[in-house]
Amino acid sequence: MLLASAAGRAAVGRGLSRAGCGLTSPSLCALQYKIGQLYMISKHSHEQSDRGEGVEVVQNEPFQDPHHGNGQFTEKRVYLNSKLPSWARAVVPKIFYVTEKAWNYYPYTITEYTCSFLPKFSIHIETKYEDNKGSNDSIFDNEAKDLEREVCFIDIACDEIPERYYKESEDPKHFKSEKTGRGQLREGWRDSHQPIMCSYKLVTVKFEVWGLQTRVEQFVHKVVRDILLIGHRQAFAWVDEWYDMTMDDVREYEKNMHEQTNIKVCNQHSSTVDDVDSQAQTST
Repeated sequence: MLLASAAGRAAVGRGLSRAGCGLTSPSLCALQYKIGQLYMISKHSHEQSDRGEGVEVVQNEPFQDPHHGNGQFTEKRVYLNSKLPSWARAVVPKIFYVTEKAWNYYPYTITEYTCSFLPKFSIHIETKYEDNKGSNDSIFDNEAKDLEREVCFIDIACDEIPERYYKESEDPKHFKSEKTGRGQLREGWRDSHQPIMCSYKLVTVKFEVWGLQTRVEQFVHKVVRDILLIGHRQAFAWVDEWYDMTMDDVREYEKNMHEQTNIKVCNQHSSTVDDVDSQAQTST
């Protein structure tokens, strides 16, 4: 996965920072990736809930917009206390989650993250998918024509990921698809693979708290980048699992995964609440 876009200047305004990104996937077109993306998100969320974190699906239903047409709306609660740095865990409750709302009008999507505990914090992500290798430098000009952006590039094959998330089976340099023959990517793969598609993302982070603003915005941009890199590596490495799926198939898989993941998340929270209550009783 490559985050590819025009070269740009880093710029952070008061309480606001923006980064433009583009993610390319080899030997996939945007239409194919629509199914791969839904499969990856559902499986990834389910796997993450096994590690003491989880994504609880609150709502997932069709949605119609007068401008963008038919789409899908989802609302989730992302429990991520253990992923926070120590300086952040010190100021948030033990049971902490971020609300994710997403409007999927593929090949255009909008995702928003908010937190009731931090009312001045928000993340806004716009995504556009195109069949190219990240060559559309002006894809977000209308959305951010008056703002400067820091532009980052992500390569699913060559960029390093945090060591704790590395799996050789999900490494595009080693993975070879049995169904499609794709894989074992090498340096310069963007120039030699067809078809190829790119996921362009415009990420806006807002946090208006003096003293923490810069640290929080930098942390969020790094986390978003890592998540995108890991997720798109998985979508590519899991291609044999979803390649033959129809949209109906992947929606059914998504529904089943959501139900299983919600059960895991609820069990974890019940255990955490019991621990908190026990500690409170002991201290009194």
